[in-house]
Amino acid sequence: MNSYDVLIIGGGPIGLACGLEAQQAGLNYLIIEKGTLVNSLYHYPSNMTFFSTSEKLEIGGVPFVSLNAKPTRNEALEYYRRVAESRQLNIHLFEQILTVKKAEAGYQVHSSKTTYFTKNIIICTGFYDIPVLLGVPGEDLPKVTHYYKEPHFYFRQKVVVVGANNSAVDAALETYRKGAEVTMVIKGPEVGERVKYWARPDIVNRIKEGSIKAYFEAELSKIEPYSVDIQTKSGIVQIENDYVIAATGYQPNFAFLENMGIQLSVDEKRYPIYDPVTQESNQPGIYLAGVVCGGMDTHVWFIENSRVHAEQIIGHLRQLKS
Repeated sequence: MNSYDVLIIGGGPIGLACGLEAQQAGLNYLIIEKGTLVNSLYHYPSNMTFFSTSEKLEIGGVPFVSLNAKPTRNEALEYYRRVAESRQLNIHLFEQILTVKKAEAGYQVHSSKTTYFTKNIIICTGFYDIPVLLGVPGEDLPKVTHYYKEPHFYFRQKVVVVGANNSAVDAALETYRKGAEVTMVIKGPEVGERVKYWARPDIVNRIKEGSIKAYFEAELSKIEPYSVDIQTKSGIVQIENDYVIAATGYQPNFAFLENMGIQLSVDEKRYPIYDPVTQESNQPGIYLAGVVCGGMDTHVWFIENSRVHAEQIIGHLRQLKS
């Protein structure tokens, strides 16, 4: 059986940061990622620009050099590949964790490939895998996607974009500029306040001039193969439609956490229970790092403000070992 001091679940930037800290501390560690390296970033829109500056995305003291102040998705992928390669991080890719069971002095972890024994576990699984569903008839139609990749596909198509924050705004602007007829359906009275400062005026002006149609204080009520129904303050509006991009957000895999015995708050936020000093959950030896700590508040933790979790966790493990 493969034995480790610490098993890190999730090969995103924070999982890599935890691996770097464990490596520096002389701990026997392994990072396991169910997809490719920094899998969530890989599935971001192709033309995405980060809100954070490059230095705030750095991990392990490895410089992140970008052509502009705000790095792009492709630059981030290159950076994290370089970190993993230059530091020779111990990573298993395309391997999924299936079950975690308590064992003597640690945990027995079953993956899609083998079984491990580990004294400690760090969960860095993020929140990008499970979309928040609209819950309306027709959401399962092939024309509906919760993951927007790039705009060319939508040339000369009638596209409805649901949402008011960064993902929705990026999708609306990019598809519009590649020849789509774009309609936004926004639950609130305005475009989200957290939209990137260079994109918000752009979308507001495009809506104001009518280049992009927007229904505010509205929700999709039904999706048909060639149309959608929009519930507005004035009643139902039906419009012709080819594709729906539902940028309604994502959520952590709560079932995965609960199956390990990690407690969640009973309110709608579903915050996992952990010590904010050590990042240790209610299960001894199981730690939480990165955006998974925020539950449904997925805008609380980012790469730039959760990098410190790696230092906190490995610092605590070093104390326990000494």
